Amino acid sequence: MSSALARYEDFLVKNVSTISSVESTLKSITWLLPGRFKDAELASEALSALLNVTSLYHDTLLARIAQNDPKRKPILPLPLHTKYTRAWCEKDRIYKWAARIFELVRFTQLLIEMGMRRKFSEKNRWRGIVVIESIKVILRLVMLRITRRPLVSPAIPERYFDPASLPPSSIHSSPTLVPTTPPASPPATPDHLKNNHVPLQPSSLMLSPPPPGRSDSSIEDYLLPKALTTSSVRPSLQLVAPLASIQDWLAEVIYVARPLIYVSMLSTSRHKDRALLTALGIDILSRNLRRAPSCSASVEGDEYARRDRDLVWYLFRGSAWELYTRPKLESLVEKAAHVPGLSLISAVVKDWVPLIDEYYYYTAL
Repeated sequence: MSSALARYEDFLVKNVSTISSVESTLKSITWLLPGRFKDAELASEALSALLNVTSLYHDTLLARIAQNDPKRKPILPLPLHTKYTRAWCEKDRIYKWAARIFELVRFTQLLIEMGMRRKFSEKNRWRGIVVIESIKVILRLVMLRITRRPLVSPAIPERYFDPASLPPSSIHSSPTLVPTTPPASPPATPDHLKNNHVPLQPSSLMLSPPPPGRSDSSIEDYLLPKALTTSSVRPSLQLVAPLASIQDWLAEVIYVARPLIYVSMLSTSRHKDRALLTALGIDILSRNLRRAPSCSASVEGDEYARRDRDLVWYLFRGSAWELYTRPKLESLVEKAAHVPGLSLISAVVKDWVPLIDEYYYYTAL
């Protein structure tokens, strides 16, 4: 078994660009499958879950290879989210496995719900969803207890270099990695630089002033976001400050418990009408209780910005979806169906609308 795994890893390293392209193509196809044939949504989600799980393994493998090679180091600094989550995965083994299991559950939760809907009654399906959400809450509380900091999403390091940029023959010639020691002999001078004794005459484009309305600061605008900041040189575990007060802890705990409360109310028919308002109220309460991140706390600020954007998903849940969003969307789809160029998008959206009614995890909290 170990030899087969080693051969697969070697095949991945030698064909990483092709595999990355195949993954991207298949993920795009999953958006077009629903509505094409019977149980197409099940096939689409099974393929999506498989791709997400294998991508997680591939990312972990490629990151380990790049990190363990003593002759290589990345040219560009790691993204702060990757730097932070990787530091916790390396520091605490329990956090690493809790984060990985959480992501695996998140990748497969919709597929599990589809299976339960076909095999179990509606009541047992909701019980299964409550169990899934309970597992996720437990895992997130474990990570919260270990880090004592606001949770970030995803909880594991994201891919921080593009495998498509790696040559197919070997990962060791990756343009994102450079040797830590200089080569034995200096590289040869390119042909176009050998005869460089004649000064270059300035071009008219260089002498003419920029057109009116065009700013001279375009280069600065491009470079400033890539400049080092205080967060770039800060120790990895200090990129997110610990929760300092009871109010900070309360805000994070109720945010973590919110999906379980929402699902528990949905599973009981007498509370379905109040479930959406209760979840929205908990979300707003958590938002008002949480601390305001400093300007230098970019990881925490990005996480809170993502949570604020997720409030839009309330328009696709419960009575807000049934009474407002779905009629508007269906009307827009009908109008777009007769417009050349938009008919294909209209057909895809039309096939996805019934799935939001049938499955919880398409618009899960």
